[in-house]
Amino acid sequence: MQGRAMLAAGAVVAAMLVPVSAASAVDDVNTNKLRKAVTVGNILTHERVLQRIANNNDGTRASGTPGFEASADYVKKKLKKAGYKVSEQKFEFPFYQEVSPATLAQVSPTPTPYEVATLDYSGSGDVTGALVPTTNLVIPATETPSSASGCAVADFVPASATEPEVALIQRGTCAFADKVANAVAAGYDAAVIFNEGNPGRTELLTGVTLGDPAAIPVVGISYDDGVALYQATQSGPVSVAVSTDTITEMRTTKNIIADSPKGNRNKTVVVGAHLDSVLAGAGINDNGSGTSVILETAIQMQKLKIKPRQQVRFAFWGAEESGLLGSTHYVDSLSNPKLSKIYANLNFDMVGSPNYVRFVYDGDGSDDPNGLAGPPGSAQIESIFENYFAGQGLASSPTSFDGRSDYGPFIAAGIPAGGLFSGAEGIKTEAEAAVYGGTAGAPYDSCYHQACDDMNNLSTAALFELGDATAHAVMTLAMTKSGFFEDGSRMAPRPQISVDDFPYSGSSLVR
Repeated sequence: MQGRAMLAAGAVVAAMLVPVSAASAVDDVNTNKLRKAVTVGNILTHERVLQRIANNNDGTRASGTPGFEASADYVKKKLKKAGYKVSEQKFEFPFYQEVSPATLAQVSPTPTPYEVATLDYSGSGDVTGALVPTTNLVIPATETPSSASGCAVADFVPASATEPEVALIQRGTCAFADKVANAVAAGYDAAVIFNEGNPGRTELLTGVTLGDPAAIPVVGISYDDGVALYQATQSGPVSVAVSTDTITEMRTTKNIIADSPKGNRNKTVVVGAHLDSVLAGAGINDNGSGTSVILETAIQMQKLKIKPRQQVRFAFWGAEESGLLGSTHYVDSLSNPKLSKIYANLNFDMVGSPNYVRFVYDGDGSDDPNGLAGPPGSAQIESIFENYFAGQGLASSPTSFDGRSDYGPFIAAGIPAGGLFSGAEGIKTEAEAAVYGGTAGAPYDSCYHQACDDMNNLSTAALFELGDATAHAVMTLAMTKSGFFEDGSRMAPRPQISVDDFPYSGSSLVR
């Protein structure tokens, strides 16, 4: 899963026409042999195995399922055969599955069904009761986000001690998990959260996670439906029926960690890709593509007998689709001395999208509307990719760090991060199509998080171009003699990203 693209039409054309003059202190490294060795044919060989694994395991490779275990076994065997020191890092996580779609209907005074979406980690159950809005809804919505509905227990009218009641909450300000926890504390039996109503926040509230299991059913609706329900409550009592059907249980999954036999262990480059798919499909682009590219890069580095100056740690994360849980577990497990030895993190999540763009994570914050940058060193990582593409006569475009992939825990710990992304559910613009080809007005990956994310859902051109850039960046950071910061004084300081700035945790909204 990946971040949304943040760019303007002029920026796309500029990326194509103007050579990058980045403040990079990293050495130029000849990566020709490795790039030639990392072929699309070999990348696809790994992808075919992942597809077969999914075919043999109910069509999925999600963490907590046999398909994930088989995927992890395949990666582990390949890395051991190549000569890496391979370990498994097991951890428990809350497995979540929606068994059947949620429903919401007004029972009285006017029977009305509504389009709803279950929030990830919603409780399971059927509740019929009075609908009670929080006391601080912002209706009509303001031009910019301003609602703090449900962010404090005091926002809720205390629920009945004897009759079921359903809280009506508006999106805004704080995390959805906080709103639901406050509703539970106020005594409510279910919660309905409607979108905030600002531009970009009007449609059905979907793709949302609570992060941890909730004690009550929780569904999302659109702003217009939320307003209609609120207005109905202003004329008298309104009864609604909410139904959710979910499974939440603790299961065990793992990260696969492979260390290069050579290289300075006090300066470790962590090269990561998430290994799990969503339950809906095989995840051959998301993220079989990133998995296969870094796996093949690891194999070919050993075949070419490359002896890195920095240790290279290839990491294949579990439970990314559940909220970056594998990479978070890894970072949290590091002691302070071990954390200080992580030199950088490279992240590759979806690098084979059919309607692709060559997106590079915006390490220096120059294209972020708030000027938010990654930790020191992230700008230099961004420049490695930008300079590489420019040297190949290829355009690249910035994409924001927004918490949608496994760089998130590394950034939160102050570790320099960067990587590539070819696009997810976002829509390709006319300007992007003019530069990169493909179809304007269509998603970068129309099969994102669907059963059709299979072997037919890949661009071999994207795998070639982004695969070579991956190999180049990995080897550059592995071999450089210089650090990141010799020229850092030339760069204007920018505010750094905090984990609190992320609107996403993995592919799902958190606030």
